[in-house]
Amino acid sequence: MLLDDGDTVSVGSRAICWSKRTLEIFDRLGVAGRMLAKGVTWRVGRQFHREREVYEFDLLPESGHQFPAFVNLQQYYVEDYLIDRAREFPGLIELRFRSRVVGARQTSDGVTVEVETPAGRYALAGDYLVACDGVRSTVRGLLGLEFAVGQNFEERFLIADVEMKADFPSERWFWFEPPFHAGQSALLHKQPDDIYRIDLQLGPDADPEVEKRPESVIPRIRAMVGDRPFELDWVSVYTFQCRRLERFVHGRIIFAGDSAHIVSPFGARGGNGGIQDVDNLAWKLAAVIEGDAPSRLLATYNEERILGADENILNSTRATSFMTPKSRMERIFRDEILALAATEPFARRLVNSGRLSQPCSLAGLSLQSGDDPAFVGGLVPGSPCLDAPVVDRHGNDGWFLNMLGHGFVVVSFGVAVEVPKGVRCIVVGTGEGTSKSEFSYVADADGLVRAGYGGVRGAAYLIRPDAHVAARFVTPTLEKIAVALDRARGKEPPMIDNKHD
Repeated sequence: MLLDDGDTVSVGSRAICWSKRTLEIFDRLGVAGRMLAKGVTWRVGRQFHREREVYEFDLLPESGHQFPAFVNLQQYYVEDYLIDRAREFPGLIELRFRSRVVGARQTSDGVTVEVETPAGRYALAGDYLVACDGVRSTVRGLLGLEFAVGQNFEERFLIADVEMKADFPSERWFWFEPPFHAGQSALLHKQPDDIYRIDLQLGPDADPEVEKRPESVIPRIRAMVGDRPFELDWVSVYTFQCRRLERFVHGRIIFAGDSAHIVSPFGARGGNGGIQDVDNLAWKLAAVIEGDAPSRLLATYNEERILGADENILNSTRATSFMTPKSRMERIFRDEILALAATEPFARRLVNSGRLSQPCSLAGLSLQSGDDPAFVGGLVPGSPCLDAPVVDRHGNDGWFLNMLGHGFVVVSFGVAVEVPKGVRCIVVGTGEGTSKSEFSYVADADGLVRAGYGGVRGAAYLIRPDAHVAARFVTPTLEKIAVALDRARGKEPPMIDNKHD
């Protein structure tokens, strides 16, 4: 059951940059194809300091990936695709619009919410409530919760979606001290439908109401794009925060996305971080409801996604400090790094205009098993899985990640291994030694699966439903896999105690 107090998709493009990891998640949900077809794909970014290009970077220089580094697509399209997809499952998903939650009460075995609609109020009961109601979360307010970790920033930014015909390439362009604007920074991104996203830093003293007026916005845009005709599609002035709740799980009420944490828009961490929240939570919640895992498994949602939120907050805060030096020494440092970056590779790693979203590693956290010390190379437990082209037993081309994400999976190399009941096994290679139908075989088309996973013959990985590595083995056995599976489901050893009750 999904409740939404509105009855339309979002106004304005809002989130536009969807990362490769998010596209992989959306592919499991059946909407990534539409996003690729409509969106603008890109992987190259260019950094400028005043009139001079400092350097360019390529976010996905190697081949062997189904999805690009990023797709730019207005949030309202993504919401529309998700709604269409949800309506394909009428017996599983029910959408209720113009339904505002105005009260919430939980007990030891469930949650009851009071819902306000144009036809009146009613009570709705369920096992859990997941609050995805944004930065001004009603549910967060009902529980009296505040963002307890992080900080506010006073800088104001003008954000505009501009419709125009232009021959700008599909790249991310970022200026420090742009020659066409008096502020500290500017950003240009291409979207579908001849829409361009423009961000201009205004400073902390800018008046939001004055800066949103067309007579204020149009001259700024004109100075940036020149004499070509354009129309304003959407304009806003914003400040931002890098903050989060102390905990995301409060009994049977769980927070995800902007209701749990907020960051600056630089680095595309808000929307992508929220999608990764839900990807982390969904399989755990399903396992608890279906009786496959104890309720304390939900404590690891706190553990793992607070780590992800803190990474995003740290990167967003560092980007803000680099973009807007607060002292003379910070400015000298920033300007010298920009000067060196044109010729010195080490300096380019220090340029920070918003480090772009990357999936969070869960290495060392509760659900991952200790690493097999004999394993050389590959992915340590907690790592997000890598994609690669494969060929199935019928000769059909495909992608490795398409075989994951539906329950726990064991991936073995060359030889099938015995797996616990309810777990699939995918054999990369010939699959010698078995003809059982529960095993799937794929050929490693270009050797990229073995290369990425360090897949020596006989080795195996246990992969979580959210395509993170739970454990890996040089010499796997049914007993080893079963122990690692119990740990990944929160059964053994005892879970962390982070007071999720």
